[in-house]
Amino acid sequence: MTHTVETDSSPTGAEPYRWRWVALFVVLAAEVMDLMDAMITIIAAPSIQKELGGSSSMIQWLSAGYTLAMAIGLVTGGRLGDLYGRRRMFVVGAFGFTLFSLLCGLATSPEMLIGARVLQGLAGAVMVPQGLGIIKEVFPPKELAAAFGAFGPVMALSTVGGPVLAGWLVDGDLFGTGWRMIFLINLPIGLIALLGALRYLPASKTSHASRLDLTGTGLVSAASFLLIFPLVQGRDLDWPAWTFALMAASIPVFALFCLHQYRKERAGGDPLVVMSLFRKRSFTGGLITGLVFFSGMVGFSLVFGLYTQIALGYDPLKAGLAGLPNAIGTLIGFVLVNASGLARKVGRRLIHIGAVAMAGGVTGVALTLNIAGMGVTPWQLAPALLLTGAGMSLIMAPFFDIVLAGVEPHESGSASGTLTAVQQLGGALGTAAIGTLFFGLVKQGRSLEDAMLLTIWVEVGLLAVTFATAFLLPRRARAEQEIAH
Repeated sequence: MTHTVETDSSPTGAEPYRWRWVALFVVLAAEVMDLMDAMITIIAAPSIQKELGGSSSMIQWLSAGYTLAMAIGLVTGGRLGDLYGRRRMFVVGAFGFTLFSLLCGLATSPEMLIGARVLQGLAGAVMVPQGLGIIKEVFPPKELAAAFGAFGPVMALSTVGGPVLAGWLVDGDLFGTGWRMIFLINLPIGLIALLGALRYLPASKTSHASRLDLTGTGLVSAASFLLIFPLVQGRDLDWPAWTFALMAASIPVFALFCLHQYRKERAGGDPLVVMSLFRKRSFTGGLITGLVFFSGMVGFSLVFGLYTQIALGYDPLKAGLAGLPNAIGTLIGFVLVNASGLARKVGRRLIHIGAVAMAGGVTGVALTLNIAGMGVTPWQLAPALLLTGAGMSLIMAPFFDIVLAGVEPHESGSASGTLTAVQQLGGALGTAAIGTLFFGLVKQGRSLEDAMLLTIWVEVGLLAVTFATAFLLPRRARAEQEIAH
């Protein structure tokens, strides 16, 4: 059965889409697969290398290949949803992601596994951006805050749960599959997402014919590669000069891409990124805030996970479980926010409150480490991590609703792809910058504890910047929705 939603001219008084909450579940299933797979190979890498062989740099590319493919493909993936329908592209992406997960699980060499990971990332870049557009399409304005708010705990639980699940699956050696099960577990989840999409997602269609901007695709792909590749590979190579040259070269290529998009839009063409988006305060402010916030969030998660294993001697499963209070705090915060309707009532002030709470939580982690020292236990860290997670949920609950508030239906795919790409870019920047700071301090002779504490203060500084840049956002999403309609 096919459900159709006219995205450009929906009647104002029309009934909300009947299966919208099921559609949200389907979209979140795709988010879970993507976010877990971004982190899951970190824990399993030693087991993979032991069985398949390969150098340390090849093992590094298990994560880097996926991240690079996702970052390069996201903007194009979002635009494909505008051109050919978000449901259709979601189905294509989910099918590809599931198929390439199977290929990862059947890999017989490092090269085959890395290649499958790249293909998996490209399929994810087609699948993931459709989610935000679909949610904005099927939910009425009064329910958007609750729908977008669901992304917060799912992102946190998936990010923290990935390493925990990987440790359990590798240790459990289910059906004798060992590390392969971290990929094979995507098969039932992908099948649920695929069948759910075919049955419950609306087959949206636009009111005008368009073609993919191939020149824009090439420019943004080249610019993204020039920036992401050295960020991912630079630390492993001790940051040679060419890595900085590539990052610098990405700036004029990005500028050329923007100029090309602007000229194409003025000429009446169909650009890859709808440049009118950047005239919307909610969208441009959200990109800046999101870049800073996700950089700090992912960077802190990475360094904390490394510290618990390298310095505290936790095994992979225990290290993953040590971070669970963070995810539990996020879930509690999300439930409280949605039950009280705070996201729509308070608006951007909730982001400010969340930034303060999260800064208090990571400061609590620093104080706990300083007092307890190298003998610190997960239970001692739990209260501070609970507060950190709660603050994270307060930031993320209203974030997507506010950022996408003024986006027109025909801009949704482009906006979703761009916003998700910035989220991935923020994660890459956080991983590179904060990870490099941590290892750089250790290389200079600082203790692991000192290096961890200093990186925590950097995270506090990034949260202060998040607090400040949130003033660029409108106070509430509702006002933007009324303007848009």
